[in-house]
Amino acid sequence: MKFTIVFAGLVGIFLTPALANYNINVNDNNSGGSGQQSVSVNNEHNVANVDNNNGWDSWNSVWDYASGFAVTRLFNKKSCIVHKMNKAVMPSLQALDTLVKEKKLQGKGLGEPPSKSLIYTVNPDKVDNLDQFGKSIVAMCKGIPTYMAEEIQEASLILYTGKCFSIDVLWILNISFCGARVEN
Repeated sequence: MKFTIVFAGLVGIFLTPALANYNINVNDNNSGGSGQQSVSVNNEHNVANVDNNNGWDSWNSVWDYASGFAVTRLFNKKSCIVHKMNKAVMPSLQALDTLVKEKKLQGKGLGEPPSKSLIYTVNPDKVDNLDQFGKSIVAMCKGIPTYMAEEIQEASLILYTGKCFSIDVLWILNISFCGARVEN
């Protein structure tokens, strides 16, 4: 009986960090304004949540590694934009988790452009069924106009003449959403 209790205790000690949530908060000038950005990593659900608090220019992004989709809610546009995650460019959940645990990004960011970028074109038609993207995305965008975005390769960007809304995620990734839904 003592062995069972000791074994259960050791399993709990080693399993707790693997399932825990971690947070990192970074204060910086975001897009010309003062704001705060935070990342929460939930290993149990394979989800990362990025919050950028900057008044009316605030946004929230959920990266659902289990479903392979990400969503960004643009508060000033009163809409959500869903896109497939490009796993070759977006950091893995483990990489984000490592950054959060080690707090490597504390104090970084000013004057440093993100090392990677993604550009998406936003489809003007609303998404009818959010369930196809996973529970995390449904929870964030239920009742909010939601649009699908597709990645633009840089060669195609030369032909694009519209405006884009860009977000920097912890100075490691810039994501731009282009199209009529983000221009207004």
